[in-house]
Amino acid sequence: MTKDQLPTSPLTRRRALLAGVAAVGAAGSAGLLATVTGNGDEPVRAAPAAGPQARPALKPSSYRLQPLTGYAPPRAAPRPTLVRREPLLRVPGRGRTMVLTFDDGPDPRYTPYILDTLREYDVRAMFFVCGEMVVDNKDLLARMAEEGHVVGNHTWSHPLLTRLGHARIRKEMERTSDVIEASYGERPVWFRAPYGAWNRATFRIGAELGMEPLAWTVDTLDWTAPGTRTIVDRVENGAAPGVVILSHDAGGDRSQSVRALRTYLPQLLDAGYHVTVPARRYR
Repeated sequence: MTKDQLPTSPLTRRRALLAGVAAVGAAGSAGLLATVTGNGDEPVRAAPAAGPQARPALKPSSYRLQPLTGYAPPRAAPRPTLVRREPLLRVPGRGRTMVLTFDDGPDPRYTPYILDTLREYDVRAMFFVCGEMVVDNKDLLARMAEEGHVVGNHTWSHPLLTRLGHARIRKEMERTSDVIEASYGERPVWFRAPYGAWNRATFRIGAELGMEPLAWTVDTLDWTAPGTRTIVDRVENGAAPGVVILSHDAGGDRSQSVRALRTYLPQLLDAGYHVTVPARRYR
């Protein structure tokens, strides 16, 4: 298969979406500070056929939790690890620095094409992977390590963490860190909550596992398959120093995401942007 013969099959799994305003209210009472906006939700990816059994699809919703803030543990009960009060939305750096991130993979149908484009332009990116996708695609994480990309933790099965107990959240994160270490060569130092839904437990457990929370500044909404040109326009219109771009390399037909990258990446470089990965720690 050549780069121009990308798969265009239907989505491998219907999106698991939030249950509307009621879900946001419940999340807020649990300590999640968020706003409701946008169209739909980030995808819940499917593992390959040989992997875990597919979860039932939920009814679509027109609401989305923005990746805003949660709360740190009370000062009266300090912990040995430093816990952020909110995820990073932008990355500091000199000049016109930007970060490209890809969620939900790796997927052997699309991730290799994204890696090919990044290698062609000598650019590094971040891949927030789901553990159940890594199991059958460990070679792709090995390639990411070899080519200098950063791999982050996006949980094992892409659940809504704000609805889970502490033990389940830890299992989702820790199990994913284990499989990343086995495939990538080291444990992840960044994590991203599915749906951008963060709360106190998520920040604390992530910190205890040695990870920083990273959200995004510009959402390409590529999971909605809006058209390659639309994805390109969203990246170019949102480009600015410190911006973190959110795209996906799994969770459905990502042909448009692959093609869009081929267009906007050289344009960003020509415009003087330095597309790279963030430093290991921001405290």
